[in-house]
Formats: sequence, C-alpha cells, structure tokens
Amino acid sequence: MTRIYVTHCSHKKDDHYKGTGEAISPDLLYTATPTQRFMARCKARGVRWAIFSDLYGVWFPEVRCEWYEKDPNTVTEAEFSVLIRDFDEKLASYSEICFYYNPGRFHRLYACLLDRSVLADRVKRTTHLRDIA
Repeated sequence: MTRIYVTHCSHKKDDHYKGTGEAISPDLLYTATPTQRFMARCKARGVRWAIFSDLYGVWFPEVRCEWYEKDPNTVTEAEFSVLIRDFDEKLASYSEICFYYNPGRFHRLYACLLDRSVLADRVKRTTHLRDIA
C-alpha cells in the first residue's frame, strides 16, 4: 500500500518571501501552527506528504513555488476543475490518501474537492496528528 498525507494550505505565510520571486518549499512558506505541526509530524515519521494549495494544487515538499495569495472563496468553477484534475493526476499512484484537517477550519472547497475527486474512495479524512504514522 502506498500512502500519502495531505493537508490544506493556510492563509498565514512567511511574508519574508512576498514579492521576492524566490521559489521555496511549502514548509518554508506556510507558518500557521497547525500546518507547521502537520509537516513536522510527517517529517518526523518519515512519511510522504503534500499541501493542497488553492493556487498550485497538490504541492509536494520537494517542489519550489513562489509566495502567493489565493483565498479559497475566490476559486472559480474553472479553477476548481483544474484543481480537481491536478489532485487526481498527482495522487493517482497512491492507494491511500490521508487528508488531515481541523474541523473548525475546513473550508467547503476542500470538502467538495474530496467528494468530487475520482479518488474519493481512497481518501481517509483525519483530524488527529497521532494518526500520522
């Protein structure tokens, strides 16, 4: 079984990179405590992980992208279709996709993504870091 852990992006980002054009990894960009804890737990456990970005789609830790601002409330239907296709293509090789989230901050965009993905039957939602093993 091939498993990956994914969580959604966060609004809190390191403004040091804003406007620099420097391409960085997601662990340098996202500064929100829950996101940092997710990434740290994945690294400590040595598991494959990614961030689902409202702009970039599935963002693996070895990929470098520029600082951005994209509110999930501004994602159009056309952009959403691209994000779903990206999710399905990049995660197709995984037999289990563990999506970590905070129920109090789970935007409807992400719920819709997980429900409409062709990989929906492989997605396991989790709300506890201890489930990352």
